Amino acid sequence: MGRSMPLLWIVLLSAWLGAAVLASAVVAPAAFAVLPTRTLAGALVGRVLPVLFWAGIALGLLLAFIARTITAGYFGSAVSVAFMAACGAAQLVIAPRIEAVRMSIGGPVDALDPADPRRQLFGKLHGLSVLCLGVAGIAALVVLLVLIRSSAQSNSATT
Repeated sequence: MGRSMPLLWIVLLSAWLGAAVLASAVVAPAAFAVLPTRTLAGALVGRVLPVLFWAGIALGLLLAFIARTITAGYFGSAVSVAFMAACGAAQLVIAPRIEAVRMSIGGPVDALDPADPRRQLFGKLHGLSVLCLGVAGIAALVVLLVLIRSSAQSNSATT
């Protein structure tokens, strides 16, 4: 594998991680702070996250296949699978359930009594989605560090 291949993956993972941090630390809080309703803010964030999760699924899948070659071990592949699985769970399992709960409510989630089981389920699913994004972010960071270390070691071995 050429020297540019690990660099490409380092750049791609860095871009994904930057987008994840931007979405969770800037876009989501800003949307909830400036938009007139929480429903609109949720709709905005709900349009951003699928792009992030689908990109994570694709990156994780590709990395799972090539990480062993790049890092000369299974650790990078295993963490890449965790990255992909967290993104996949958020996008393919949790997001459709959140949408089903929203549809069953038929209006703003905030309009429901806090004791309403639908509002509680929404809160739990939202928490799981945030957890998945956090797990994916940590896994992406670990793979990124493994790739950087591996790239540095291979560069020092060739010089």
